[in-house]
Amino acid sequence: PKKRKSLKLSISEKKYKSLLEKRKYNTSLSKKEKKQLDDALFVKYCKCLKKFESEGDAKGYPICMNAVYKQRKIKPPKNPVKKCKLTFNKRVSKRVTKW
Repeated sequence: PKKRKSLKLSISEKKYKSLLEKRKYNTSLSKKEKKQLDDALFVKYCKCLKKFESEGDAKGYPICMNAVYKQRKIKPPKNPVKKCKLTFNKRVSKRVTKW
């Protein structure tokens, strides 16, 4: 199984904004910068989903997708909801069956 991550940005907000600006103006990004930006966007998407789920609102999926990826004209990853749950949900592998 994949290593669980925390829902915190791995880069500073200033660095995140500068990477977004670079991507917006089609300035070349290194592989490391692309990975950092993709990870940061994914964390923001998962945080957004978590907020909607905690309120019991199922309309969060399209709203979060639009807010994080579509408005920035960035192609979203495939099946991000499932990946969010696998990456950030700490209770997934702790199921106990009683006999």
